[in-house]
Amino acid sequence: MLASFDVIEVLLALCLTGSAFVCLFDRHLVRASCFFFVFAGAMVLAWLKLGAPWLAASELLLGVLLTGLCFFYALGLLSPGASAPLKHDKFSHPWSRVAMRVVLALAWFVMVGAAIRYVIGDMMYSPAEHPLLLAGVLIAALALAAFALHRHLFRRLLAFNLLGSGVFILLAGVAGTSAAAQMLISVGLLVACLGTMLGALLIRQLLHLEGVEALGRDGKPQRSKA
Repeated sequence: MLASFDVIEVLLALCLTGSAFVCLFDRHLVRASCFFFVFAGAMVLAWLKLGAPWLAASELLLGVLLTGLCFFYALGLLSPGASAPLKHDKFSHPWSRVAMRVVLALAWFVMVGAAIRYVIGDMMYSPAEHPLLLAGVLIAALALAAFALHRHLFRRLLAFNLLGSGVFILLAGVAGTSAAAQMLISVGLLVACLGTMLGALLIRQLLHLEGVEALGRDGKPQRSKA
């Protein structure tokens, strides 16, 4: 139905999904962090589009400013004297482990889709009429897939944040954007921001104490190549 086709909402949904994909799967960590700013900025506009100005303000402060700066701090770009600034994810994956994690990522995707279809099927907003909610489903599934696939702790920290954003969009679809719902999601944004701060501090501490290989351990220590 052309009457219900909202071009701005479709463009926002595409921007959110595209920037989330680059943020989650680009191995250039600085570029991935820059795309997080694009994603968080699109989230601000998305909350305004959904009629949630308090969430837009919270996203601007907690998401764009504080969380974005935490990522650059974790990379060592905000501390001139920081040792070993991070720029790339160079950890290799055995093919057997990649295949196993791809299967796990597909399982996450199926579970997210099943939850949307059967558990919260009666949304306040219809997913078919609101592309932003469909974007929330895709972002949550992509973030779960990235968390299952990646070894690098920084990339998992990015996935943690994007997963939260996808879940918050879905919560808005379930509960709407009433004052109580906005307050609940704002608390979630604050918790996610505090978790990111802690994660950034732990990454810098691990990097200082044990080197970059400590960020990619997957069950057993990795030996540095001479």
